[in-house]
Amino acid sequence: MSKPLNYKSAGVDIEAGDRFIENIKPFAKNTMRPEVLTGLGGFGALFEIGQNYKNPVLVSGTDGVGTKLKLAFQWDIHDTIGIDLVAMSVNDILVQGAEPLFFLDYFACGQLNVEQATKAIKGIAKGCELSNCALIGGETAEMPGMYAQGEYDLAGFSVGIVEKDQIINGQNIKESDIVLGLGSSGAHSNGYSLIRKILNQENPNLDEPFDAGKSLKEIILTPTRIYVRSILKAINEVTIKGMAHITGGGLLENIPRILPENTQVVLQQDNWKIPKLFTWLQNAGNIEMQELYRTFNCGIGMVLIIDQSQAAKTIEILQNLGETVFTLGEVKSRKDNEPQIQII
Repeated sequence: MSKPLNYKSAGVDIEAGDRFIENIKPFAKNTMRPEVLTGLGGFGALFEIGQNYKNPVLVSGTDGVGTKLKLAFQWDIHDTIGIDLVAMSVNDILVQGAEPLFFLDYFACGQLNVEQATKAIKGIAKGCELSNCALIGGETAEMPGMYAQGEYDLAGFSVGIVEKDQIINGQNIKESDIVLGLGSSGAHSNGYSLIRKILNQENPNLDEPFDAGKSLKEIILTPTRIYVRSILKAINEVTIKGMAHITGGGLLENIPRILPENTQVVLQQDNWKIPKLFTWLQNAGNIEMQELYRTFNCGIGMVLIIDQSQAAKTIEILQNLGETVFTLGEVKSRKDNEPQIQII
């Protein structure tokens, strides 16, 4: 007679999963908001919409981390990758003026490494704290044979809220409006397939000082900047006509997404300094300038379009809130055969 089988013999350790849940409960607790009606462990998470909204609209966004995860595995650094996960979703819904309310994650692996997974979820909780949204729940999937040893995948989504008459949609953008850029913290979570290809080709010393006292490894894994707190405060004092989160597609493909058809944005490339990381990648990979702008954020993580009359005030507010602000260019009228963005 064959030996009796159980779930653990098939590669799924229920006890490890239970330890993992207990490990992450304190991190999730630190992200709670008064509207959360349940804790971790239920079948569904309950979140109450407060009575202070007149005509609320829910805004949702979902994303992953991409191949930046491969470097986290390679270098065994897992404590900040969760910040990237949260940032990619909350920054996306922020561009419509939404305040993130809660976040849910999906963590999938072949065999659960409790210590590794705890670090990843701790990063997610940190990202939620930075964006003032509740880590309201999630899913841990242990699937033997689906993932390589020591690897996992992350996905997540956020839900935010905005008053219907305060949705930021770019409809009122017009000629002479000013384009501002908020400094990024690095490559954020985009372009990492190309970054990895260049690293494999160049084999640089990852641990020696590279820029501002940080190593290349540190700079490459720096988590995505979360702009939620500063922009939500700025919205209370100035009118932002449109915003673009600079993710996949870089400056060239994200800014046109918020522009009316009859407008174009003209950016002056001398108006901001491209960080050393991107110039190094450009030289090492022999990347053409247009490809650089289309692949990476090139030092600009968020773009804001505002009326010329509010430019100085907006810059002052955001700088006082800790943002690095660049006046990138302006909005101009567009003819049918012209692109919606030019960088000159």
